[in-house]
Amino acid sequence: MLRKVRNWVEIWRGAALLFLFCHLGYVCGQIRYPVPEESQEGTFVGNVAQDFLLDTESLSARRLQVAGEVNQRHFRVDLDSGALLIKNPIDREALCGLSASCIVPLEFVTEGPLEMYRAEVEIVDVNDHAPRFPRQQLDLEIGEAAPPGQRFPLEKAQDADVGSNSISSYRLSSNEHFALDVKKRSDGSLVPELLLEKPLDREKQSDYRLVLTAVDGGNPPRSGTAELRVSVLDVNDNAPAFQQSSYRISVLESAPAGMVLIQLNASDPDLGPSGNVTFSFSGHTPDRVRNLFSLHPTTGKLTLQGPLDFESENYYEFDVRARDGGSPAMEQHCSLRVDLLDVNDNAPHITVTSELGTLPENAEPGTVVALISVQDPDSGSNGDVSLRIPDHLPFALKSAFRNQFSLVTAGTLDREAKASYDILVTASDAGNPPLSTHRTIFLNISDVNDNPPSFFQRSHEVFVPENNRPGDLLCSLAASDPDSGLNALISYSLLEPRNRDVSASSFISLNPQTGAVHATRSFDYEQTQTLQFEVQARDRGNPPLSSTVTVRLFVLDLNDNAPAVLRPRARPGSLCPQALPPSVGAGHLVTKVTAVDLDSGYNAWVSYQLLEAPDPSLFAVSRYAGEVRTAVPIPADLPPQKLVIVVKDSGNPPLSTSVTLLVSLEEDTHPVVPDLRESSAPREGESRLTLYLAVSLVAICFVSFGSFVALLSKCLRGAACGVTCFPAGTCACLTRSRRREGLPPSNGILRIQLGSDDPIKFVDVGGHSHGCTPLASAPTRSDSFMMVKSPSAPMAGEPVRPSCPPSDLLYGLEVRPLQARPVPEGCSDADAWLGHVPESIGLSVRAHSDVTIFVSGNYVVDAVL
Repeated sequence: MLRKVRNWVEIWRGAALLFLFCHLGYVCGQIRYPVPEESQEGTFVGNVAQDFLLDTESLSARRLQVAGEVNQRHFRVDLDSGALLIKNPIDREALCGLSASCIVPLEFVTEGPLEMYRAEVEIVDVNDHAPRFPRQQLDLEIGEAAPPGQRFPLEKAQDADVGSNSISSYRLSSNEHFALDVKKRSDGSLVPELLLEKPLDREKQSDYRLVLTAVDGGNPPRSGTAELRVSVLDVNDNAPAFQQSSYRISVLESAPAGMVLIQLNASDPDLGPSGNVTFSFSGHTPDRVRNLFSLHPTTGKLTLQGPLDFESENYYEFDVRARDGGSPAMEQHCSLRVDLLDVNDNAPHITVTSELGTLPENAEPGTVVALISVQDPDSGSNGDVSLRIPDHLPFALKSAFRNQFSLVTAGTLDREAKASYDILVTASDAGNPPLSTHRTIFLNISDVNDNPPSFFQRSHEVFVPENNRPGDLLCSLAASDPDSGLNALISYSLLEPRNRDVSASSFISLNPQTGAVHATRSFDYEQTQTLQFEVQARDRGNPPLSSTVTVRLFVLDLNDNAPAVLRPRARPGSLCPQALPPSVGAGHLVTKVTAVDLDSGYNAWVSYQLLEAPDPSLFAVSRYAGEVRTAVPIPADLPPQKLVIVVKDSGNPPLSTSVTLLVSLEEDTHPVVPDLRESSAPREGESRLTLYLAVSLVAICFVSFGSFVALLSKCLRGAACGVTCFPAGTCACLTRSRRREGLPPSNGILRIQLGSDDPIKFVDVGGHSHGCTPLASAPTRSDSFMMVKSPSAPMAGEPVRPSCPPSDLLYGLEVRPLQARPVPEGCSDADAWLGHVPESIGLSVRAHSDVTIFVSGNYVVDAVL
């Protein structure tokens, strides 16, 4: 017992010194733990966490474990301390057989991150087996003429233990004729031989019974015995003799069955049967040798009769006996060793220790995908294995230990480009020819929210006619996202500009799931011409990504407003009296009918027509100016004339209204509306104002001529209308200004259309122009306006897009509120209606010096100098 304890102390002392040398750098690379075989469950092998510098607190989270099903049956890791413990007792002989060294390679795997560590456990042999002979009785025949010193090989004992615990000596019971000699082979095994020391005499003693004992080197030693029975034969004085005492041959492991390996030759000088030599395997030749080789009894040819496998056993050593036919027969033995040469007959074997299966597309380069180990049982270059994967994949192989590799990412991954990979791993050895094997690793790429939703266009233009029905679909804004799952689920929202007075949400509604834009109410062109808003598409990733699209909505005008008569003004259903002085000639201006249409473009152009009169030949109405004049000289006795004037716009269908005039000859106490065409002597105030306007007009023309000459020349060259936008947000439609036949004359009024932000959009100067669009925004002051003169008007059916010559721009006329005065009945002269504000159309009045302006909403509908 004390010796056993000392043996254990020596083993652990050697392990401690080995561990110390490893940490001091004297032992390279591999960690090895010695442990005796048959150790009980829970026996401490080594501290893995300490040796691999792992944090013991994170062992449970990282799931440190022994890799491999076979090793997991014998070993386990204590996750609290990081100690490697015995799980089940290990039988070294069952695990490693007769191998001198029993090394068990262990692999340890951790997660988060995925890592692998290697160590070795040396199973230390324990003397738990006693030597045993194949048979309990060994028979040996020796001729009596055998000379002293002749050797007779005996069957050797077998011991399952190795090293110092294997057979260390043989003993023979004491006698006077025989001694025991032990021969040591190249593999270290001992073969007992019986040595004849004294001649035999059959007549004195014909047989001998001896005890052969085999003793191992264990502590304490174990032994096994067999009875050796020696029979003394009659004399045959010449034994066969081999040419060599030992033979050694080499053969490829791929040699076919039936191949002759060697022909043995032994000679015997005796004559007759005593000289006839036969060959056979010695009595202690193992059965595996007898099954693998055959020896011809007369020729001595050694023939291969079974397949060879270098990986199972790389050499065979046995004895051959040559025996003559004498009586007694004599024999001689020789030793024969057959070395196998390795052939590349084993393809590498690939083992994937651990693989992820799924990897996010934003994984950093160098992320471990799988741990791979390869084995090739061949030797030399036939066992040197290389691993490769296709070059076009964003992955690489890194070697950690010999035949141990890790598959890592070598570039960026993009799930939208490729959602999964079938990585073909090829292992090839260096044999000639090389052998290879394949293994496919499947890897799925999980999605990451790295793509924002994208619209097909950056901006959309939508055209909707006014008076639409609430709930009408205006447009559908669709965005796409190449991501998947929640990362591709898009919701839409409306973005309201901060500096806009008009809220888009009061006009439209947006479906957050589909992006469909619907009208929430009917549009009115006279109130809103354009509406601009942004729609945001936002996915549900973490963090979410978004993009926006700008939508410009244009309201199209419809002819939904009938013309409204501003002057002469009469109550509904009543007549508007107009007085003529006696004896007026042809062309005398009776009155001027002024009407306005709140529509725009061609729908706002009005025409005047005499619908009803007692004598239509007496009066004429200017179709576009609305001037009622005498067509012939008026007789002095003309009775009162009832004239019905129809005002009709140019829409489709056209809308109209009428006014009834009662024209009579009488002395008029009110001032007559002056005929601007016939006025040749303007008043002093009017001359001064005209002079001011002319000077301002000339000054502005020189300043702005250089800025607008290019734009006007392009406008004059073009045949179609083009939209031009200016910095202040004003858009103008410019057309070629030219004379055409059939153009309507002037309405005889001044109209100015104001935008939502108070820029002037449209001007119509009564008596001289038919409307224009300014080429720049109005002055910044909200109480100023711009007056523009245009020389032409559109044809019937042509959109109203007049151009404005820059030389006719006038700025700086300041207006101020005008106090309303009592309005007398009727509207026979200008002084009566200048102070009147018609409440039915919401007019207001502004005045500056001698200029009075009528404003309705965003429109200046009339002006009087």
